[in-house]
Amino acid sequence: MEGKVFTEEQETLVVKSWGVMKQNAADLGLKFFLKIFEIAPSAQKLFSFLRDSNIPLEKNPKLKPHAMSVFVMTCESAVQLRKAGKVTVRESTLKRLGGVHFKSGVVDEHYEVTKFALLETIKEAVPEMWSPEMKNAWGEAYDQLVTAIKLEMKPPLN
Repeated sequence: MEGKVFTEEQETLVVKSWGVMKQNAADLGLKFFLKIFEIAPSAQKLFSFLRDSNIPLEKNPKLKPHAMSVFVMTCESAVQLRKAGKVTVRESTLKRLGGVHFKSGVVDEHYEVTKFALLETIKEAVPEMWSPEMKNAWGEAYDQLVTAIKLEMKPPLN
């Protein structure tokens, strides 16, 4: 995984599509998470605010803001990838994400489901731009973000 280059072409595709999706990030984020739960309903158990809730997912007041922040962070990280040469989520955020994912018991299959849901969401959001190259660009950006999170997946030090 290390040393995989995110090319200029990949960056262009990601930046262009994110430019279109950005203004609709809240709805796309929610769609993204609803897709995850459609594919893997058990994933809901990983979120404390969904575990004991009997509110329909799309109406849960905490899901949409959470989904939007995850979607925006993922997309912003992809947009910055080439310029920075690495995943640029604040280090404290990466450590926190790693810790939370570790504590929640997130495993490789969860990341795979999430990747599939992300790519499907982007494909539906920008169908006129979608191509195998764009799919690869977003897939590569997502894989690099996951690698960075996994490096921080360890029990808290305290």
